Amino acid sequence: MHSEKQQILMHYEKSIRWLERLSAVTDKQWRMPIQQGKWTVAEVIGHLIPWDDFVINERIPLLFTDGPLPKGPDVQQMNAAAAMSSRQQSKEQTLHALLTRRRLLLRAMEGLSDELWQRTFQIGRSELTLYMYFSGLIEHDEHHFLQVQNVIGEMEWIR
Repeated sequence: MHSEKQQILMHYEKSIRWLERLSAVTDKQWRMPIQQGKWTVAEVIGHLIPWDDFVINERIPLLFTDGPLPKGPDVQQMNAAAAMSSRQQSKEQTLHALLTRRRLLLRAMEGLSDELWQRTFQIGRSELTLYMYFSGLIEHDEHHFLQVQNVIGEMEWIR
């Protein structure tokens, strides 16, 4: 397996294990804002669901096709809808939804051949590799995982 692919897959495997451990947080912690006036842990975790869906359905299948990639969703609108949904769902529902997507995303990435990890593709004017693309998503994950860790304390996210 290509080393860059392996590195990306390791992050997603580790993120699944860490997210599974969030089921142990209290409801009070789950509904606690990451900072005053900011999203709650539930909203931070819940907003990852539509982004994983987008990558699974709108990016991976189309990255190496001849046609142009569809424009990304409206970030503010998608995040706001996900946050609202997370406020209305239980911790278990939100975690189950995200873990289901994460596992699907991991399987989709595993199915990408090593050869594809070497090729470049275009998103807008940017030329990327799979490693570059997924590294950006990992930075997003880690940013939010560290925010959550700062609130709940006992479940350290290790990079």
